[in-house]
Amino acid sequence: MTDPNAASRPVQAVVLAGGQGSRLRPYTDDRPKPMVEIPGTGTPIIGHQLVWLAEEGVTDVVVSCGHLAEVLQDWLKSAELPVRVTTVVETEPLGRGGGLKYAAAHLPHPDRPWYATNGDIWTRFSLRDMADFHTERDAVATLALARPRLPWGAVKTDGFGHITDFIEAPPSTFEINAGVYVFSPAFAGLLPERGDHERTTFPHLARERQLAGFPIPQGAYWRAIDTAKDLTEAAKELAALGR
Repeated sequence: MTDPNAASRPVQAVVLAGGQGSRLRPYTDDRPKPMVEIPGTGTPIIGHQLVWLAEEGVTDVVVSCGHLAEVLQDWLKSAELPVRVTTVVETEPLGRGGGLKYAAAHLPHPDRPWYATNGDIWTRFSLRDMADFHTERDAVATLALARPRLPWGAVKTDGFGHITDFIEAPPSTFEINAGVYVFSPAFAGLLPERGDHERTTFPHLARERQLAGFPIPQGAYWRAIDTAKDLTEAAKELAALGR
């Protein structure tokens, strides 16, 4: 049976892999952040991302490189990849929005929608469902939303100020930008040549009701790899999940 939504789903993606990852030192002293290996997996973060994108129907990926770009480019050349990969390197700093615009200009299908993901995100959920959500809302851009666990224990109190319970690392009550996106073809034209799209393009789209938020389904795995502790926690969680 033919899937009526298949034609509107992206088959191309941008991975933003240019960050210096200073909080992940010493792991990032000799490699860019997306090339850091999650302990026990034998594969760098970006390798997991490319497999995930391929599983979700993506055939072409543009990787935006920056810090120690040659290390990432060398790995991409030598690895067996499940998708076609093109790398781009900014000749001068363009900011997050300008860098995204520059990378998007190298996508093979400028008239089709596209995914984007930050290069330090380790997650698994249905991008196909997110793309359908994006289409149903006629959005120009859709952000995946996560509820990360707080790094501290929390307490519950009653109306009289008595503590009634302790909760270890509860989920946040607020949703955050999870660093995974679906963009319509028109989005690239709204990005700044330089600067931060999260301060310009996203607020504009929000005012126009053209920015959607897709909650990552409960139980789906998501973690941003920002610190050495995140690497350790990711390894523990993945071992518990049997992955």
